[in-house]
Amino acid sequence: MTDLRRQLADYLAMRRALGFKLERAGALLAQFVTFAEETGVDAITVEVALAWARLPLEASPIWVARRLEVLRLFARHLAVVDPTNEMIPTDLFTVRVARRTPYLYSSEEIAALMEAARRLKNPLKAATFETLVGLLACTGLRAGEAMRLDRGDFDAERALLVVRNSKFNKSRQVLLHATTVEALRRYGRLRDQLLPSPPSPALLVSSTGARLGHPLLQPTFASLLHQSGVGASAPRRPRVHDLRHSFTVATLIGWYRDGEDVAARMPTLSTYLGHVDPSSTYWYLQAAPELLGLAADRLEAAFGDLQ
Repeated sequence: MTDLRRQLADYLAMRRALGFKLERAGALLAQFVTFAEETGVDAITVEVALAWARLPLEASPIWVARRLEVLRLFARHLAVVDPTNEMIPTDLFTVRVARRTPYLYSSEEIAALMEAARRLKNPLKAATFETLVGLLACTGLRAGEAMRLDRGDFDAERALLVVRNSKFNKSRQVLLHATTVEALRRYGRLRDQLLPSPPSPALLVSSTGARLGHPLLQPTFASLLHQSGVGASAPRRPRVHDLRHSFTVATLIGWYRDGEDVAARMPTLSTYLGHVDPSSTYWYLQAAPELLGLAADRLEAAFGDLQ
């Protein structure tokens, strides 16, 4: 094992011990180390970093910038203990990436998606996707979090879900409305009736009893969009993840309309959503024109007399 590969192993172990999964970053850094070994390089330099980041030759600027960002953190770590490694300047290769504007589902559109799910031919698949769409819409869970739930993670008596080892290996409890608890109970009874001995402990299962995964979720959700007509005229096709965006924006709008102290409640919402950085939650303030208008009205009411 070369020194650089051993240093990478130590770096990943340290970062992962802090809660970072680094699955994609770890794979990219391993590719860099292989590149460095093949070219006879035993330290990170700006020249070598750029040569690797620009592979393949037709790589897009966004691809290059992302690879450099991953390598920049590793290089900074090594430069502290070994000055033969060079720091990669933050402005060496930058590209401005705008966050995609979310599609915000209306309550009528969510109902239409759930109705389309009920029309799926397989009764267990129909019940699973109706429940999944409703659960994502009313809790703001990430789709991956919902699919990783086991039966034991649903506590009907305490009306909560336990989301385990999500982003940055964080776990949290998600409180549920009484109607959501009843919907999950109803789904569980039907699931157990149709599949008494499932091969998976998953809360939400496929027609075979296996845990749901993106290879099944994505095409099925695309079919639900088509069958329901939801988002047919949108510039971009709505995504499953937009249900999370819709929940968050609807929550914030409700708080503004009810006169709540939104700034004071933001940390609570951030924790509920599983955001590590509250700035990820504040981003939603610009996600919808109505929300921007409500925030502007609140600011004007508070500081208008100072003008």
